Amino acid sequence: MRLGLALGYWGRGPDPAQLGLVTEAEALGYDSVWTAESWGSDAFTPLTWIAAHTSRIRLGTAVAQMAARTPTATAMHALTLDHLSGGRMMLGLGLSGPQVVEGWYGRPFPASPLTATREYVDLVRQVLRREGPVTLDGRFHSHPYRGPDSTGTGRALKSVTHPLRADLPVLLGAEGPRNVAQTTRIADGWIPLYWSPTRTDLHRDALSALPEGFVIAPLARAKVCDDVAEGLLPVKAMLGFYIGGMGHAARNFHADLMARMGYEDEARHVQRLFLAGRGREAVLAVPDAFADEISLVGPRERIAERLALWRAGPVTDLLLTAPDPHTLRVLAELNG
Repeated sequence: MRLGLALGYWGRGPDPAQLGLVTEAEALGYDSVWTAESWGSDAFTPLTWIAAHTSRIRLGTAVAQMAARTPTATAMHALTLDHLSGGRMMLGLGLSGPQVVEGWYGRPFPASPLTATREYVDLVRQVLRREGPVTLDGRFHSHPYRGPDSTGTGRALKSVTHPLRADLPVLLGAEGPRNVAQTTRIADGWIPLYWSPTRTDLHRDALSALPEGFVIAPLARAKVCDDVAEGLLPVKAMLGFYIGGMGHAARNFHADLMARMGYEDEARHVQRLFLAGRGREAVLAVPDAFADEISLVGPRERIAERLALWRAGPVTDLLLTAPDPHTLRVLAELNG
């Protein structure tokens, strides 16, 4: 099982300590570093900065949001960064949810998310393969564009720049069972948001026929500390926000996933508290047990025992949101 460092997206501004964490991770033998985006900083610019200050560690987006860019624009970002980094780029994509897609990007959330994702990945791969002009007569994407407001003068084009790798890895952030199953068919890997090494049966059907080399790269908070309850507070804060605020009351993919993982009553309770403006109560209402099983928090010995569970399952890459160099070092030592 390889280790990766997940930096997420910026808050109010860039974290000056992040580049130091990345260089430390590279020195410790971490395989990859990942950036993200929500409705502030983008995923590609920080990754380019990191590429310029590193030489070996692989570079991934976890995740770049599909609504933020057309598929061809996303492919341009990926192939450009792949060239500049010497072939270290991995493209992680996510559809996000209606609240973000319509509220921030000002675009309609697709009525068929699976079809929209499939078309998006198809177009990205066409650009990277560069076998001919990019064409698709899809439900959500049309190349050349032939909508009712089209000028009729568009023509199919092939990338001027030759991609460094036609097989640049494409991974998907997916949560629903059908979405996960499709991911195993059209992508090179899956980036789960919440992964419990004790509940792998939840994805048994979706992962029943994995292609060779398929990557499973969940995100997990890591913190070496003496007080487990205190160490779990950032995990609970993240869960409270995602379950309560990252989606509409009637359509929140994160809350639905927590429910499928055995915490339905708790998920709906957290959601109601957050939507009622009681954010702190929502965070505290997140069960410690749920926060604990999707993270690696506590003394070194405790983390060693729990890490063995992650290594025993189908996870190929563990992407750690590790807040300090000491935690990075301990995890590297324990993972061997």
